Amino acid sequence: MSLEQILAAAIFGVMFVIITIGKWHRAWVALGGAVLMVGVVFLAVMRSPHSVVEVLNVSQLVQAKFWLPGHEAIESQGVNWQTIIFIFGMMVMVEGLAASGFFRWLCLSVAKAVRYNITALFVAFSLLAGFLSMFIDSITVMLFLSSVTIELARQFKVDPVPFIITEICAANTGGAATMMGDPPNIIIGTSFNLGFIDFVLNTGPIAWASMAVLLAFAYLVYRKHFVKTAAQAEAAKACCQPSEAILSKRLFRLQTGVFILAIALLVTHNQTGISVATIGVVAAFLTAVCAGSVKDAGHFFGRIDWKTLLFFFSLFIAVGGLEVTGVLKALAAWIASASGGDIWIVSTMILWISGFASAIVDNIPFAAAMVPVVAGLAAQGLSLRTLSWALALGADIGGNATPIGASANVVGTAISDREGYAISWGRYCKFAIPAMIIEVAVCWLLLSVRYT
Repeated sequence: MSLEQILAAAIFGVMFVIITIGKWHRAWVALGGAVLMVGVVFLAVMRSPHSVVEVLNVSQLVQAKFWLPGHEAIESQGVNWQTIIFIFGMMVMVEGLAASGFFRWLCLSVAKAVRYNITALFVAFSLLAGFLSMFIDSITVMLFLSSVTIELARQFKVDPVPFIITEICAANTGGAATMMGDPPNIIIGTSFNLGFIDFVLNTGPIAWASMAVLLAFAYLVYRKHFVKTAAQAEAAKACCQPSEAILSKRLFRLQTGVFILAIALLVTHNQTGISVATIGVVAAFLTAVCAGSVKDAGHFFGRIDWKTLLFFFSLFIAVGGLEVTGVLKALAAWIASASGGDIWIVSTMILWISGFASAIVDNIPFAAAMVPVVAGLAAQGLSLRTLSWALALGADIGGNATPIGASANVVGTAISDREGYAISWGRYCKFAIPAMIIEVAVCWLLLSVRYT
């Protein structure tokens, strides 16, 4: 390896480890890695300002094919602006939905539909977590779903921890079904021009088959928690009604309309040619217009997690350093050589490595680093789509195994801890590790049958 390759790999590796430890916010750690990659590798060692410009990729933003339909797809290189702008737009839209009371209304409507039966609630809320995570970031799903779960659990005097752990796993599994479900999928989809329908038709059936297995396993493990008592029957009568959750009927109708439009644009974007960045901007703009006032619109933008956007930006620069120096190309060549170029072996390696790696490290930087590796393998004649599905399923579902495997896990367990229901690593992993292994095994079997 050359000096720049050694330094690039070392910087990224140290950054990765520090993110996993979690002592500092991952945005600042990634920013530090990006600064070192630019200052040390690109400028000090390579003496290549051109590499900095290439990785920042700002010129992409002024190209017509980045925004407008009817143009050829733009290839992702360096900073993936499609991903960043799309996530920004979805964040604004979600703030609008939350302000209208949409999420709480949805949860209470589902609870009422199953007549507040404990077993039915367990299944329904898990399915709701998986379904919503197909369209909304799983972090947001767990923010509101875990809170409502704890509220209902207190009313019914049951332990909410089994519900929350299963909802976390269901959210990550459901997120694997679409391009917008989990951040790794957004990165993969925008990098390889894979659309919403591509994911729905390929990872979708596999993810939901895994979901069925997950729920069956969860019921076997937690069934003793579902014994209905007379007190629980009385508690059902006192539950809050869905209509009480709507904070503003006008805002509720408008923001729900924006949400439906955004989903429709995403489902059809392969046919219309509208980029996901444009869809994100449209969603953010309409959300702001529907807010009713400049102050309310400013509130939506003010509540955006800007640190997460900084994290993505910095992460893409750090990964760009590995790409420009040829580290990821060498890794792709090694995988191809070790597997003999057999698509079944390569897809198996990517699926299981992604699964176990995402169990112990954040799956977003892992997926970002693996995208150029998959591209390198595809350049050697292997199926790009098969490898993309393996990476998406492994990174998303593998994140279930530990409390730090994915962002939704961190959020769900943190809310539970805050409300007085601490979830220890032991209790979480006792369920989640075997559940993850079973799910990834199902994915491996179905991938093998369908694509190899």
